[in-house]
Amino acid sequence: METFGQRFQRLRKAKNLTQEDIASKIGITAQSVSKWENDLSAPDINILLELADILGVSVEELLGRESHKVTIVKNNFDDRKAILRIVVDDSDGDNVRINFPIALGEALIGKVCQSAIEDKEILDQIHFAQIFELIRNGTVGQILEVHSADGDHVTIFVDYQDEDKAD
Repeated sequence: METFGQRFQRLRKAKNLTQEDIASKIGITAQSVSKWENDLSAPDINILLELADILGVSVEELLGRESHKVTIVKNNFDDRKAILRIVVDDSDGDNVRINFPIALGEALIGKVCQSAIEDKEILDQIHFAQIFELIRNGTVGQILEVHSADGDHVTIFVDYQDEDKAD
């Protein structure tokens, strides 16, 4: 079984980040990052969200729980309880995180993305109408993951705050 340190190191290297890169992004020492990777210590809980964002994963995945599971919400899907999360890491080093309440609607998400993401070619690969159709049908979890030949990476997933979910 993979330890936190092994997982963190694997995720960091997959993003082509050094221990120093991680340390400077969150304001700690590279030695602290090294201790995490050697399982001598663990990051403070207050920085787990930031670390997950930097690595382009969910906190669940960072902590070793599989987060790619897609579920269907039972009963009536309430878009007021859903957040569309878009993570974009492009080869130029730009990192964009968009947390978009589904209730704001499909038309607005394209405009939000166009204003936040410089590389418009990434957006050409995303079909928001199909994504919103999945969401309206109650799909929750990771919906899309795109890796381009240029090193760009886009992940789209839906978080839903409801106790009543089905697998």
